[in-house]
Amino acid sequence: MSRNDALRAARLRVGWRTAEQAATRLTEHGQRLLMGRHFTVSARTWRRWEGGCPGWPPEETALVIHDALGRWPEDLGFTTPPGWLRPERQEGEQVTRCAFVSVTAAALVPGPVSPQYVDPALIGYFEQQLEGHYRADMFLGPHDLIGTVSAQYQLIDKLLRSAQGETRRGLLRAGAAYAALVGWLYQDAGDLNGAAFWRGVTQEIALRSREPHLVGYALVNQAQVRTDLGDGHAVLDLCEAALENSSRMVPKVRVMALQQQAHGASLTGDRTAVDRLIDQANALLPQVDDDLPWGNACRRTPAYLEVQRATCYGRLGLGHEAVSLWDQILTSVPDTARRDCGVYLARHATAAANAGEPEQAWEIARPAVQIAAETRSARMRGELRTLQRAMRPWQDAPVGQALLETLAGVTEGN
Repeated sequence: MSRNDALRAARLRVGWRTAEQAATRLTEHGQRLLMGRHFTVSARTWRRWEGGCPGWPPEETALVIHDALGRWPEDLGFTTPPGWLRPERQEGEQVTRCAFVSVTAAALVPGPVSPQYVDPALIGYFEQQLEGHYRADMFLGPHDLIGTVSAQYQLIDKLLRSAQGETRRGLLRAGAAYAALVGWLYQDAGDLNGAAFWRGVTQEIALRSREPHLVGYALVNQAQVRTDLGDGHAVLDLCEAALENSSRMVPKVRVMALQQQAHGASLTGDRTAVDRLIDQANALLPQVDDDLPWGNACRRTPAYLEVQRATCYGRLGLGHEAVSLWDQILTSVPDTARRDCGVYLARHATAAANAGEPEQAWEIARPAVQIAAETRSARMRGELRTLQRAMRPWQDAPVGQALLETLAGVTEGN
């Protein structure tokens, strides 16, 4: 079999009957793998690859080909460049440099760029778009938005290199909010490395803006990643640093820092501090009246602080107390917050299991599984894996088996 026949055989093996279909399917696969819409392969390119002597594809493309077809380009007739070493699996995890390139590309564009006039009206445009992205995130989950929001951050970064005065300061504020949203999307997608990188970008641009509100907001964003890593002491450190300048920050940022500090306290087993910090945040909530376009979950989310308290109680193993709170909270969740509802249901089910109510846990979890499948939220899958661990005492009972069947497929992967 000649080399070009190897690629043709590989595409036929996966059901891609023509070069046009292969190009379309590889493009779709690459956009999912790289979590962005920049990746494309044309039918003309594919036909050239199946020619007598194809060259070597770009590194991202080589990794997408391997992920889609299960073989590296050197095994599919491509001419291997000198010094190329194929990535191998290390301790069961594939080394994918393409993921790093994809994560950092929008934030690390080399400059300078050609000067251009930057209209101040663009600030309002980006702020309006930001609100739309927040709403879309509630419906779509992270994967369909990462590419779009990253591209807009990249445009803001480009404009910042020409903007002056108040226009520049407004774009810095918008850029910090966009970077924070990209970081959140990576976090929800289960990529904590990507999330940590973009939280760092948020911190950098917040410091450049010299706005205490944004610096505090960026620190809370970094604390969120540390919460997902289970590093309670780091969460406390970051939130305490944010609150050092609390007199210069709007109440909203102080609320965010206090509730995140409560999560850190729950990770260190301090139930008293959890209640104290949530109560302090609750006293500040009526004072939140700013018009900043970012960080508005405390106003947008019904029972926002009780959600945090219930989550902390669940983490502390206070099953009965958490169940009681979730029973109240879930009656106020709107249909538009479907992804959040799925997370809450998974946490509610875990609390029921910790309270010794496995049948109730299974019933609560069933709709959460459907929402997890729809949104592809890694955060929700993580909550369901926590539920799975909480149900281990009943793993051989019918209810435990029923739960395993319900969770099959959804809790696999990252």
